[in-house]
Amino acid sequence: MASCYIIYSKTIDSYYIGSTNTDVSLRIIKHNEKYYGAKKFSRQAIDWILILEIKCKNMKQASLIEHHIKRMKSRTYIKNLCKYMEMQNKLHEKYSDS
Repeated sequence: MASCYIIYSKTIDSYYIGSTNTDVSLRIIKHNEKYYGAKKFSRQAIDWILILEIKCKNMKQASLIEHHIKRMKSRTYIKNLCKYMEMQNKLHEKYSDS
């Protein structure tokens, strides 16, 4: 099942937003093992933890939600997205035709 996910590293005090067609827990393990390319942002830390997973109907929807969250460029938005389920529901509705 496709998902958009947000992970957090305390070491670098940063969030990473991604989307995947695979199991998110396996994806986090790969981020922490620095599996992804040398120039990838997530290689800066090895203490990534899952903050939020938004399950999507397909990869296109997951990717659109990922890009929406990234465009917001806001820690407050991410924190509120984690806190208020209605914000997640609005994202599902907005990108439901994808």
